[in-house]
Amino acid sequence: MNVIRIVAVYILPFKDIVRSMKPLTTHQSLEEVHSSIDTTKTVGGWKRFMLFVGPAFLIAVGYMDPGNWATDIAGGSKYGYSLLWVLLMSNFIALLLQTLSARLGIVRGRDLAQVSRETYTPIVNYSLWLLAEIAIAACDLAEVIGMAIGLNLLFSLPLFWGVCLAVLDTLVILYLQRKGMRYLEAFIFALVALIGLSFLIELIFARPNMGEVALGFIPVLQDKGALYIAIGIIGATVMPHNLYLHSSLVQTRRTKKSDEGILTAIKYNLIDSFLALNLAFLVNASILILAAAVFFKNGYNNIAQIQDAHGLLAPLLGKKLAPTLFAIALIASGQSSTITGTLAGQIVMEGYLDLRIAPWLRRLITRLLAVLPTLAVIHFLGEQRIGDMLILSQVVLSLQLGFAIVPLIHFVSDKEKMGKFAISLTVKFFAWLSAIIILGLNLKLVFDTLVDWQVQLAAYSWVFNFIIIPAVCLATLLFVYILWCALTGSHIKYEPKTLHPKAEEIPIITRKSYQRIAICVDFSKSDTKAIIEGVAHGEKATSFYLLHVVESAGARKMGDEIQDYETNEDWKQLHAYGDKLREQGYEVYEKLGFGDPKTELPLIAENVKAELLVIGQHGHKGFKDYVFGETISEVRHNAKCPVLVV
Repeated sequence: MNVIRIVAVYILPFKDIVRSMKPLTTHQSLEEVHSSIDTTKTVGGWKRFMLFVGPAFLIAVGYMDPGNWATDIAGGSKYGYSLLWVLLMSNFIALLLQTLSARLGIVRGRDLAQVSRETYTPIVNYSLWLLAEIAIAACDLAEVIGMAIGLNLLFSLPLFWGVCLAVLDTLVILYLQRKGMRYLEAFIFALVALIGLSFLIELIFARPNMGEVALGFIPVLQDKGALYIAIGIIGATVMPHNLYLHSSLVQTRRTKKSDEGILTAIKYNLIDSFLALNLAFLVNASILILAAAVFFKNGYNNIAQIQDAHGLLAPLLGKKLAPTLFAIALIASGQSSTITGTLAGQIVMEGYLDLRIAPWLRRLITRLLAVLPTLAVIHFLGEQRIGDMLILSQVVLSLQLGFAIVPLIHFVSDKEKMGKFAISLTVKFFAWLSAIIILGLNLKLVFDTLVDWQVQLAAYSWVFNFIIIPAVCLATLLFVYILWCALTGSHIKYEPKTLHPKAEEIPIITRKSYQRIAICVDFSKSDTKAIIEGVAHGEKATSFYLLHVVESAGARKMGDEIQDYETNEDWKQLHAYGDKLREQGYEVYEKLGFGDPKTELPLIAENVKAELLVIGQHGHKGFKDYVFGETISEVRHNAKCPVLVV
């Protein structure tokens, strides 16, 4: 057992994990970078605006991740330019919702998950947390697959090993987080610029018909397949975890808490969101236009695999550079979008559960949730099904949107909490209109999917009847509940968990006179402190007991029958301590135990009827703790009298 403990602590940072998995000591979102960028010292103008630029670009990264590529390529190759209007609508919805998320974080100084925990009952919070984690896992799935595909296309690395290698990008993220938010934002901006430049060159090669592109902004859905891809595009564009993330990232800026300071922060973050999300829209539109101009026009109408798109670019465009740029942009997209899942996962867990966990461990858990299913699909179904997984992940994201959008609209509409910064009726109208569009498309998708599953699972009807249907019903009840809260503007009469319980009344304190005090010694440098402190708690009439346990292998086996050299030496040492105290006029008794100190010391203290047990720092620590065991913690729990640790 000791060997296992040694490995756990010295090979794996087990202690850091345990220490980190505890309730938060503060209520700040992303505590390590909270208010780390000071915007209050710059008066105004361009320099001050640049201090606010950054959070929306981290958000925009998630809007151009590999999941978007799959839905954009599938939509462009099958339906030409006709789904461009879905991208534009998604961008408007995303811009509106992200600005609401930023407003929540700026005004209330809380992220969306924290406000949810403070509003809803625990069972609702746990349910919303679980759904948010599913959304993050779906997003991470797209990132893992995209990275693996990009590495495969550029370096011919097998997808299986590319997926495994994607786990290691955690190190890059942690390094950038330690350097600071500005380094992280600069890294993201560089990757976004690389993606944008790559597709600009691709479009120059493709030379799309701009008249036909313009017609693509007229709303139309040709068939059921177009609806499925449209919902996937919405899920890939408006991401639920980005709503949690944005409400937290804006708090990395230190702003003035006055009305003027809040208005300034809202204004600059609106501009930041407008620039970043429109850049993401241009990238997504470029991918769809490229697919329409190259694949749809040449009769390749079922390009659902990113690998297929890459392989056809060179022969169809006649440019060898095109597939290389495509692969580079894909790797940049997958690498940059990992930031979104990492930070969002931390925010969701800390916000909903009030629990800290080591960032590297949180990232590793999220990564494994994406990696393991991907590896299973590659192994059992083959690499050709990867594209289907990418599109499915975006549909899952879309289905989670309602559970993030409705609470967000609820919270930013709350005049009691938001004050004069609550959203206006006009903004509220468009917010609910966006929610209705998304929810309406989702309801249609859920109904069609359930009908298909009922047929496909005819041989396993129990799965459909007793697992799928109950899960859908529970999710529906949860959504109806949070929708009712939002529409009625009601405040749940729930007192959230506080950091500490209410302090108890302290009675009048009188000095206690101990008649029997036991002092543990182990013949180390800490003995002097323990003896001085123990004697100081007594008087001349107090009986003092000096305790020591012989913990050799022979003593553990034979107990007090052993009379070896160590036992004799320990008696001499113990009597030497006692004689020194007796010379000062104290009544002292020596007690020697045999075996395990963790059980023997409390037992001896009980036998001598000690009213106080004093124990100092034992003479070994670190590695030796896991060889010989930790004494203080166990003694403290086993002793029946008060324990004073010196």
